Parts: sequence; structure tokens; C-alpha cells
Amino acid sequence: MTGRLYGIGLGPGDPDLMTLKAHRLISQATVIAYPTLAGADSFARSIAASIIPATAREIIMDVPMTVDRAPAQAAYDTGAAEIAEVLDAGEDVICLCEGDPFFYGSFMYVFARLSDRFEVEVVPGVTSVTACAAKAGLPLAARNERLTVLPGPLPEDELRMRIEGAESVAIMKVGRHLSKIRAVIDDLGYSDDAVYVERASLPDEVVCPLSDAPEKAPYFSMILLTKGADPWL
Repeated sequence: MTGRLYGIGLGPGDPDLMTLKAHRLISQATVIAYPTLAGADSFARSIAASIIPATAREIIMDVPMTVDRAPAQAAYDTGAAEIAEVLDAGEDVICLCEGDPFFYGSFMYVFARLSDRFEVEVVPGVTSVTACAAKAGLPLAARNERLTVLPGPLPEDELRMRIEGAESVAIMKVGRHLSKIRAVIDDLGYSDDAVYVERASLPDEVVCPLSDAPEKAPYFSMILLTKGADPWL
């Protein structure tokens, strides 16, 4: 019998936002795996740090921060191979993923490499979109309204077109693209409808109108836009 691979969604950062199932599985883990970026500390691991057993073996997938996707793919190849060895030996592996594993989550790359060979269970987590909406006090969609989720790195022309055709918008992965996104929203006349959220649920979170947002934004930041609604009601 081979082991089972668990993709565990940890939520946006506050450990209290982990699900009970995630907490149970992590606290009983004998082997955990998680990604890091360019040798930095793992954000995913930091969320679950207080409940990871001291005896658990840790598999670290160090993902380079490069525009070229090949180094990152190679890192996931290496990590998946190490995870597969453990699963082949009959031991379960808990793979940590901030947010939700299947919503812009790193676990999907491990899933793509191993799901055809091993039993995999995905444990969903609180997404950054819902966490940011909660912190901003901003309902995103009701009844037949549509919510559009856009990645910040989109080209300016495509970003403009998709915002124009949307009702409510969540723009993720803002980071170094903040000035471009802000310029598009300003030009479309929606600045008064937009909210900026940074590091939602963490002690240093920032929630403010987009017009008051800082000049630079971290990767974990988001802009929420609800056209014609007062986001502060």
C-alpha cells in the first residue's frame, strides 16, 4: 500500500483561519512538504509552525524567483520525486499551501506531477480574496452579480478591457504592478470604488482606499473594486 498525499490549504496567514481538518492532519504529520522562495523562510510553514510535530521530517521545495519558468518547474520536479519516495514507502505526506491549494496555490504543481500515481486528498482553505473582502467589510457579489478575479501581471490593455467588462473585481498579485493597476483604475474613473488590502489577517495588515495606498506594494496585496458601491458602508 502506498501513502496518501494531502494538499492542505492554510488560509491567508492567521493560524486561527486554518480549518479544523487542516489543524488535525498537520498536528499528526510524520512527513510534511512545503515550498520556499529563493531560499527564504517558508510563509506556508510559518502559518502552521506551532502545530508541526518536532519529529516530522520536512521536505523543502526551494523555488527560484525568476521570470523563466524552467527553474521553478525543476524545483517542483525534485520535490515531487522526494515526496513520491515517501509515498511509495507507504507513508503519508502533508503538503502545506497558503490560501487554497487549487486557487493560485503552489500545491497544484505537485498535484499535477503525482495525482496519476498516488491517492491525493485536497483540503480547501480560506482564500485571499474572501479574507481581503472580510477585512475590508466589502461584500463582493450577491444574487446574480459576477465576480471577476484578475492577476496583476496582466498587460495594461487586457487589464483595462477586463475591468471595463466586469461588475466586481479582485486584482491579485499586485506587488510591483501597483502603479500600472492604479493608473488603469484612475483612468477608468473607478478610484473611489477601489480598496487596497495588504497582508490580510496578519498583524501588519493594511486596509485603505486605493487612493491612500502606499507607492510600493508587497506580493501579498490585493485591490478590490465594486463599481458604484460605497466600500465603506
